[in-house]
Amino acid sequence: MNERLISFDLKSDFGFFKNPGHNEGLLQTYNILHKPALLGILGAIAGLNGYQRKGELPEYYLKYKNIPVGIQPLNHKNGLFGKTSVKYTNTVGYANEDGTLLIEESMLVSPAFRCYLLLDLDNQIEATLYERLVNESATFIPYMGKNEYQAWITNVITDYRHEPMFSRDTFSIASIFIQSDKIQAHQAESILPFIFSDNNAQRSFCLFEVLPAGFDEHLTQYSYNNFVFTNWRLESSELPPDLYQAITSDNEEIILQLF
Repeated sequence: MNERLISFDLKSDFGFFKNPGHNEGLLQTYNILHKPALLGILGAIAGLNGYQRKGELPEYYLKYKNIPVGIQPLNHKNGLFGKTSVKYTNTVGYANEDGTLLIEESMLVSPAFRCYLLLDLDNQIEATLYERLVNESATFIPYMGKNEYQAWITNVITDYRHEPMFSRDTFSIASIFIQSDKIQAHQAESILPFIFSDNNAQRSFCLFEVLPAGFDEHLTQYSYNNFVFTNWRLESSELPPDLYQAITSDNEEIILQLF
């Protein structure tokens, strides 16, 4: 297997990752890009088909579902992106059978994420995706949840050295990660309002969000996990699963979870 860990930055002016648990009043968005949405973006980049028939999962998901991914929010404020909302009228005929359908929808403002992929370049479909990303090109225009919110691919990094992380006294995880235990039990230091590093103060935060992690292929609906995004330093006798140590060409170490 010819494995290659790569990353790229994904940015947009706006984003909307619909939370299906809210279907009346204000339509809500998840705060963080989730794996099924990321796989859709990868499918657009590589030119794979999306949804074709009711009850059938799209080609991009079936081809890419086993790619380990990591997601790191960028340019956030304590783990959160700004939000605003917009009201509009759905003028499609079938939506207005009982009167005009008015919709109010939340959206993320300037969402940005660093997306990590562990690709097998011996797999032609994954190799095609790798080539597209290296060239910062796409077959179809990628977007952040809605086709009005075009996304841009920048800062592709292909020179990571990587290995699974087996032991560490204390560590911090740059990406979101699946909560496998009470995180408070593994915090390496007292909870302080600020973390000080290199004479710069950074507000301490720990964000929890239930996010789609894949699809239940029998029900063809999202399957979920509890995710955490934090800048706390953690300690644990048993590390969260699937943690990787990635090192850049400048010897910068990044710890992330691939899921």
